[in-house]
Amino acid sequence: MIAAARDRTRRLAAPLGVAAGLAAAFGCVGAVDPGVPGHYPACPLLRWTGLYCPGCGGLRGVHALAHGDLPAALGANALAVAGYAAFAVLWCVWITRALRGHEGVRLSPRARHWWALGALVLLFTVVRNLPFGAALTP
Repeated sequence: MIAAARDRTRRLAAPLGVAAGLAAAFGCVGAVDPGVPGHYPACPLLRWTGLYCPGCGGLRGVHALAHGDLPAALGANALAVAGYAAFAVLWCVWITRALRGHEGVRLSPRARHWWALGALVLLFTVVRNLPFGAALTP
């Protein structure tokens, strides 16, 4: 009985540790507004070139989500919000598997999946820097 409880605790340690770390980071960004200059470093690509990188607006999106404002989060960085949602789904699968006695989540994406993800990020980056993609800028 003690060994089973110890094994369950070991399986839950990683997903709960990740959740604790993300909750702390989410709370910090929720408490300290990234829209106010001086709290976080500026994006070097934006500063030096004037171009938005795929991550620009990600912290503002987290801040908006922390305050329950999904439209503002999507306006800050829709791709990042989609990434946060995908991670949340994978984390739920991970914790469910751990509770059922399975080890972790095994993802085995093929090369074409990585290429598709890279193409999506590149397309998002290019479109948000063009005049007709102004809706995707933070």
